[in-house]
Formats: sequence, C-alpha cells, structure tokens
Amino acid sequence: MKMFNRRNFIANTALAGGGLVLASRTNAEAADALKLSFMLHATFFSSEMKLAKPLDPQAFVYDPAVPAGVGPQGIHHLAGYRPCLIAGPVDVEAYNANGKPLGFQIADWFAARGEVKIVRYGAGALVTSHFTNLIPNGLYSLFENHFDMKPIGFTPLDGTGTSNSFNADANGSASITVKAAKKLSHANAVLLVYHSDHQSHGLQRGDIGITAHHQLIARIPV
Repeated sequence: MKMFNRRNFIANTALAGGGLVLASRTNAEAADALKLSFMLHATFFSSEMKLAKPLDPQAFVYDPAVPAGVGPQGIHHLAGYRPCLIAGPVDVEAYNANGKPLGFQIADWFAARGEVKIVRYGAGALVTSHFTNLIPNGLYSLFENHFDMKPIGFTPLDGTGTSNSFNADANGSASITVKAAKKLSHANAVLLVYHSDHQSHGLQRGDIGITAHHQLIARIPV
C-alpha cells in the first residue's frame, strides 16, 4: 500500500480542506452554517494539557530505552514503545501501544487534513466533512466529544453508530455527511477516529491506542 512521505512536514500547521453544503438546504439553514478546519488531535490534546513536549498519546514509536509504562491518557504501553513527539522524527514506523506496526509512518499520520461544515437541521445538524491525506483505504468513524462530562464523554456523531463510519479511498480522501440528532455547542467537538483493526465498533470507539486512534478534531467555538 502506497503511503505519503512527509520529510519536511510541520505537524502544527493549520489544517484546511474544502467542501459544499447540500443544495437542498434552505437559505435560513445555510445562513447558520459553521465552517471549521480540523486540527491534529495530538496538537489539540497537547495544548489542552499544556505539555512541554507536545505528543500524540495514541500513536507510538519504537524506543528501546523506554520501559513499560502508562501514557498521558492512561494508555498502557509495552517496553520499547512510547507516544510519538510532534517535533520528533516523522520518517519512522507508527505502532500501537502493544508494539504492533500500524502499516504507515508518523509522517503519514500527521499529514491528515480536513474541513467540516455544520448546518442547522431541525433540532439537530447536518455535519459534512471532507478529508485528504488520511490512511489510504483506512476505516474511520466520526464521534462527538462531550467536554461537559467528567471524564469527557464520547458518542457516535449520528447517535447510533450506524451511519458515522466510512472508508478513505486509495488516495486517502473521503467525504461524509452525518445527521446529528442534537445541536452542537462549544461543549462538543467533531472527532475523527481511525480504526487500526479495520472494524467499526458501533457505539464505542474501540480500544484507545490499541485499535482506535484519534487523528483529527474540530471543537465548536463559543
């Protein structure tokens, strides 16, 4: 499988994409459209946690000097593997927390880009997302973060886990429109989850850092 090579990739560059809302929406709904760029979940997480060394807590690299331990999201990792640093080498193999190769390099993981458009639709919203540079043919799901829950909660963006999953094409591009049952607010974010086990998990994301990995996120502004 052909992968992207990003030797000079800068991980915290603003991410952008493109897309159109559905033509059938009313003018009133279109006027309420909100367009956001996705950012790397690694960058978002590191900023929220104020980490001195920004990292991705769900994508790992081989490092023989590292003992077994628990990462910043409570993910247990085997000896010899650690969360990858955003400013670290990117032309290296990506692994899960159990040391299983994910089949791509960290550069490919950090290359993802996306844009989302949210339009009021009855009591809920139509959420249209466009992505590029995803893992080619990779299986993904869109989830909703609930920052007003402690710990933070996660639910499928469609509420049921039946229409929120999709495959990227052979070039890593994808588009999907999901109907959210409820209005999204600053307490929410649209979250892109990659399934490294090639299986969606319905109402659940999967085993975080093992079979499920947060790649991109777009938080709803105030």
